[in-house]
Amino acid sequence: QVQLVESGGGLVQPGGSLRLSCAASGRIFSINAMGWYRQAPGKERELVARKTSIGRTNYADSVKGRFTISRDNAKNTVYLQMNSLKPEDTAVYYCNADHVGRFYWGQGTQVTVSS
Repeated sequence: QVQLVESGGGLVQPGGSLRLSCAASGRIFSINAMGWYRQAPGKERELVARKTSIGRTNYADSVKGRFTISRDNAKNTVYLQMNSLKPEDTAVYYCNADHVGRFYWGQGTQVTVSS
């Protein structure tokens, strides 16, 4: 069983920055990909960014150039640096981990971009 705990969400003005963190704990053998998804009210959950254990990275087109995902494999932690935030980035952000073929989710952290 793997637990994911997110932190770093909050309220920020347009153009501001936030950094999300997600730490995995539990009986961890091998985590392949770790990433971030988000879900805005009335919308489906969507991929924001994802990084594999060997460094392959995917970003949603809407965040390219503004968001950066990074990982500390030794700490089983993934980060999401979000810059130039826009009101449309407002959502609940969920951490995701692929552990030996099974997907785990964090509880979510709210990000609100508003003036």
